[in-house]
Amino acid sequence: MTGRGVELVVCANAEAAARAAAERLVDAVRAGGAIALSGGSTPRRSFELAAQLEPSWAKASAWWGDERCVPPHDARSNYRLAREALLDRLARPPEVHRIRGELPAEEAAAAYEEELGELRLDLALMGLGPEGHTASLFPGAPTLDERVRRVVAAKPGLEPWVDRVTLTLPALSASREVLFLVTGEAKADAARRAFAEEPTRDVPASLLRSSEGRTVAILDAAAARDLSG
Repeated sequence: MTGRGVELVVCANAEAAARAAAERLVDAVRAGGAIALSGGSTPRRSFELAAQLEPSWAKASAWWGDERCVPPHDARSNYRLAREALLDRLARPPEVHRIRGELPAEEAAAAYEEELGELRLDLALMGLGPEGHTASLFPGAPTLDERVRRVVAAKPGLEPWVDRVTLTLPALSASREVLFLVTGEAKADAARRAFAEEPTRDVPASLLRSSEGRTVAILDAAAARDLSG
């Protein structure tokens, strides 16, 4: 099943979708890839399953597509989610490159851009917000127009109302594989707009496609409700 520049993988339920995403994470890990992890509640189960499927991530490196400007122990931290659901469960963790959310957004973005350098990610795991955002790229935001920098500060487009740091569209689209994981009926409209309609700044996820690799969206049946083909 295909959408606009996207391979669509529809699973029966959220658990099956989480496993499908976990298996792709593990493939990238075993290949020694550079992997960008996502935040939000959706990837938690995929992280848990990926740790079970492959307890050694020693050959891989872990990056983040975005972060909230909070300390790493804060409940809102994307790093904390990944640490609890994935990193702490591994026998051998990856090389970890976290965004320093405890710093002011501009400072954290500059530091992360320097750390990222010219690295081309092998896999970028992305979420999809109900209004169409991905990473911390929000509808109509000026960050969508960035074409030079790979990491920038971003204002929040929804709760929690804290500043963000995000990889930009050029950095994410350079990934060898962009992998969206989308579950739940509340995401059905956003999934249709992101994967089946014309790209628009009103739906940032519709603008993100791997420029030279593959783009895959794994959805459960509820999120794929409005997709056809």
